[in-house]
Amino acid sequence: MAAPGPGEYFSVGSHVSCLTCLGQRLQGEVVAFDYQSKMLTLKCASSSGKPNLHDVILINLAYVSEVDIINDRTETPPPLASLNVSKLANRARTEKEDKLSQAYAISAGVSVEGQQLFQTIHKTIKDCKWQEKNIIVMDDVIISPPYQVENCKGKEGSALSHVRKIVEKHFRDLESQKSMQRSQAQQTQKDSTLSS
Repeated sequence: MAAPGPGEYFSVGSHVSCLTCLGQRLQGEVVAFDYQSKMLTLKCASSSGKPNLHDVILINLAYVSEVDIINDRTETPPPLASLNVSKLANRARTEKEDKLSQAYAISAGVSVEGQQLFQTIHKTIKDCKWQEKNIIVMDDVIISPPYQVENCKGKEGSALSHVRKIVEKHFRDLESQKSMQRSQAQQTQKDSTLSS
């Protein structure tokens, strides 16, 4: 069955298996189905392998060659879980602030290296912001261009020491990535030379 015919639908809670036109088999529990757009939403086992997580997949049935109903749910589906609106609003606000901070850095002419360092620090310490081209961490540490360890200034103490370690690790990881990319490029070049 490529797509449901008139009057056909998938019950929420049913388990189905779909074969895409690319030959990929998708299997999961029906979360939603929209007849008009022929879109099916499935909750599947997590691709990360974590048992308490699920992947949610949207499937356009126009690109499905076969659908098998493994287990049809006939009873009324359980009510939807309530949403924590304040938590969602906080998350949206935080995401917006992060995007505005990135936009500010770009408009202020901050180097790509500075933007990457800011993102690395922000993953560990949320209390960091831009002040012109300087990164301000916890209102105690200022990192000025070119954003190296020696450019970290502030009152000597654990905050400054911690930020210096983050900066040091950031550049060590960047250098490691670059050397890995260089060796891969050299290997690719050797392989193409040998095959010529």
